Amino acid sequence: SATYDRLVDILVGRFEVDRAEIGPDTSFEDLDMDSLFLVELLLVVRSELGVQIGDDDASPGDTVAAVAELIDSRTGTSADTPATSS
Repeated sequence: SATYDRLVDILVGRFEVDRAEIGPDTSFEDLDMDSLFLVELLLVVRSELGVQIGDDDASPGDTVAAVAELIDSRTGTSADTPATSS
């Protein structure tokens, strides 16, 4: 999804993670990132994507794809269809 791609771009651009190490099933623990890192990532997500996710909504054991899906669920966007305005 576009959200997944954007999340990967944030990890690479802002947190200097090697793009080759990131896959949909990669957890933040796999990337040696702890809960403090995740809080920082969620702050960047809020700033760049306008999505509020609390640190109790995600954990270092979550995969990159799971967090992208969480972001999509908060924005009403699905991985398969574009968001529509009401």
